[in-house]
Amino acid sequence: MTIQSVGVVGAGQMGNGIAHVFALAGYDVVMTDISAEAMEQALALIDRNLERQVSRERITAEEKAAAMSRISTTTELTDLGKCDLVIEAATEREDVKNKIFAELLPHLSPDTILTSNTSSISITRLASRTDRPEKFMGFHFMNPVPVMQLVELIRGIATDESTYRQLCDVVEKLGKTSASAEDFPAFIVNRILMPMINEAVYTLYEGVGSVKSIDQAMKLGANHPMGPLELADFIGLDTCLAIMNVLHDGLADTKYRPCPLLTKYVEAGWLGRKSGRGFYDYRGDSPVPTR
Repeated sequence: MTIQSVGVVGAGQMGNGIAHVFALAGYDVVMTDISAEAMEQALALIDRNLERQVSRERITAEEKAAAMSRISTTTELTDLGKCDLVIEAATEREDVKNKIFAELLPHLSPDTILTSNTSSISITRLASRTDRPEKFMGFHFMNPVPVMQLVELIRGIATDESTYRQLCDVVEKLGKTSASAEDFPAFIVNRILMPMINEAVYTLYEGVGSVKSIDQAMKLGANHPMGPLELADFIGLDTCLAIMNVLHDGLADTKYRPCPLLTKYVEAGWLGRKSGRGFYDYRGDSPVPTR
């Protein structure tokens, strides 16, 4: 099967970026979300991001126009049934993902490949609740999708070789690089990254350093482009906590215990950039540390 039409479930931070890169690579994209307003905002953001690429002479105005014309939106999840490939990019909750797949399944072609952009949840377990575990994979893009080069490909225990090869080809057509990961909690990137962020939160929690000194130390001392607390705010503290909980539950090792301060911030609704406050307060002209 040649993959030409792609369905994206979710018009949030990840979903709109995925729609952007697929449309730019020549795929027909159908994006869905429960919120029509979210889809309008996503289309406006994709338009701005493509325009930025035009202004930097990375694409032409004609390529931008063609990409925008390839994206359609719908509030009906079942409209994605005609797509060759479906990418679920909803919130990082297993019950939500399972509900989405259950609603989609009766409307899919037998050849449709199902994927999840999950950053940590078991692909084997998600696939087992569908009618096509051999055509199910983890398709994990990095944020921001148009900028980041890597895509993690995660095979479940039942994923067949043909499905894996097809998605390798898709990643290549997108102009990105794939890294194959085994289906263990948080895969490769987040298995390494999230404990580092969690340790930075512990460093703050225990008073070893302030928000500013911790981020400055890692940027200037380890040559990281962003400090770990700044990066946590960018990712979303709720997402960081969810991934740490998956690691802790899935590997049963105390080294993955989420820092209580991270939990407290999430309970307060201080989720980072998207909520206006996290380890930094973003409500003014420039970010200010909250501790």
